[in-house]
Amino acid sequence: MIKSYTLQDKLLTPHDGDLAQAVWVDLQSPTPEEERAVEAALNFELPTHEEMHEIEVSSRLYSYKNTAYMTAVLPANSDSGDPAMGPVAFVLTRTHLVTIRFHDPRVFTNFPARAQTTHAEMDGPQDMLVGILEAIIDRQADILERSARDIDRLSRDIFRPVQKGKTRDFQAVLEKVGQMGILNSNIRDSLLTMDRLTAFLMQILDKNQVEASLRARGKTLGSDLKSLADHADFLSDKITFLLDATLGLINIEQNGIIKIFSVAAVIFLPPTVIASLYGMNFVNMPELEWTYGYPFALGLMVIFAVLPYLYFKYKKWL
Repeated sequence: MIKSYTLQDKLLTPHDGDLAQAVWVDLQSPTPEEERAVEAALNFELPTHEEMHEIEVSSRLYSYKNTAYMTAVLPANSDSGDPAMGPVAFVLTRTHLVTIRFHDPRVFTNFPARAQTTHAEMDGPQDMLVGILEAIIDRQADILERSARDIDRLSRDIFRPVQKGKTRDFQAVLEKVGQMGILNSNIRDSLLTMDRLTAFLMQILDKNQVEASLRARGKTLGSDLKSLADHADFLSDKITFLLDATLGLINIEQNGIIKIFSVAAVIFLPPTVIASLYGMNFVNMPELEWTYGYPFALGLMVIFAVLPYLYFKYKKWL
């Protein structure tokens, strides 16, 4: 799918004509024919899907023939609890900006609509790219804020006293903690690639001697990314704490169950010994023909079952 936009009176406007006249060309899951059409119209090569997945910095951030190639990993479907991570390539020249993606981050849908609604003025593709990056960082900040609220809510649930007779569903808790950990890890990975991209973009802006206001916005991007990375590290520590706390509570619950079985075994051990003793089939047993032998044996079993229980209660082991 190809979407193209141009600037009319410095305002972002959808464009359906010649791609060479567009300022921003957005490719979502492009076919080979669409890629060749864009390359022919703009007269420069686009990175392939395989090249976008390269993890080397030299493969993600480089310049060739006055064209800057930048790739960052961005999340999509982050609200569903099953985020999809994928690379997004930004190809920047003095006259064009091309974005290539094979998933659907929300920012590429929201940015054009917001730019048209707010009448945000842009001077060219470099200004447009900075605006897109600002929208991406805002989106990631929103994800981290929502994640922080979910972590706080889950921590209150974990450490809230449980009513007598009720138990927690620790499997569900572990699943939530795992989902939070995966989302936070994905955002940290995305922020790392965005930080590298922003640093590379600043070199491009300085080289092209753009306006000071645009360079200042680029520096602000770097500061925001570092702040978000620190916040993501903080959330990662909280998630690790919640995981350790949940595993600790599971161990406590399991220990309580094992303690009950251990106490039960100790309580029933003396009666079992007595029953075993009087269950032996010897001819000469003093109590064998005794009238009160049966209630005597039962009485011994009850006494030696109650005594350990009272002792445990005295020691406050129960």
